[in-house]
Amino acid sequence: MASSDHSVKRVLQAVADPTRRRILQVLKERGSNSNDRSSGLCASDIEQKVKVAQPTVSHHMRVLKNAGLIEAKKQGQWIWYRRNERAIAEFARNLRDVL
Repeated sequence: MASSDHSVKRVLQAVADPTRRRILQVLKERGSNSNDRSSGLCASDIEQKVKVAQPTVSHHMRVLKNAGLIEAKKQGQWIWYRRNERAIAEFARNLRDVL
């Protein structure tokens, strides 16, 4: 399997879950975090918006990060998550290539 095929497969597996798709949608919304920060959303913001428990959020964020769809930045005790728009655009291009 070519590397682009492998990355498409990894991303497809990540976005197959409806909760992870909802998290990506929430991360796309502007001004949706608790501190009006532009750096993304923390896990508690995602918990509230997606209505899932913190351990579930952590699991989904790990899968999305491993697929390259989100970026995580630790600031103090908080981790701020945001979409990796460049990776999402690359995924769309690779998907067209393999289909």
